[in-house]
Amino acid sequence: ARSQAAKKAALKGTNATALKKVRTSATFHRPKTLALPRKPTYQRKAVASLPRMDAYRTIVHPLNTESAMKKIEDHNTLVFIVDTKSNKRQIKDAVKKLYDVKALKINTLIRPDGRKKAFVRLEADVDALDVANKVRPLPLPRLAPYWHGISSN
Repeated sequence: ARSQAAKKAALKGTNATALKKVRTSATFHRPKTLALPRKPTYQRKAVASLPRMDAYRTIVHPLNTESAMKKIEDHNTLVFIVDTKSNKRQIKDAVKKLYDVKALKINTLIRPDGRKKAFVRLEADVDALDVANKVRPLPLPRLAPYWHGISSN
């Protein structure tokens, strides 16, 4: 085996040609150094924070205006006032969690008074009128910063 290696070294030589690394950029960047995972010696927070946007904060209250009722009857669509910061995915999840119905599509708009309205289109096998009867509209929406000076008479 050693004689074979010596023969190969004599014929081909011992210095291999090094491959030249192809440079793809004209600028030089220092190499990335080793990033070790963190091993904290103690816990920084005693209690994990709760999610800021839960289902009960997302949906403020359902609308029961005449146009909303028309949407329920004609288009199988529920109408809600939702939190301004909530997005369509959060609204969809909140409707699923609170009312056990699957939303097909959600359209949103910001009303002139600054609140967000969501039109929740339900799937064809679910009747929006039945869901709306279960979802009793609240007599007064949950008090929020824009409800100054309203008495509950």
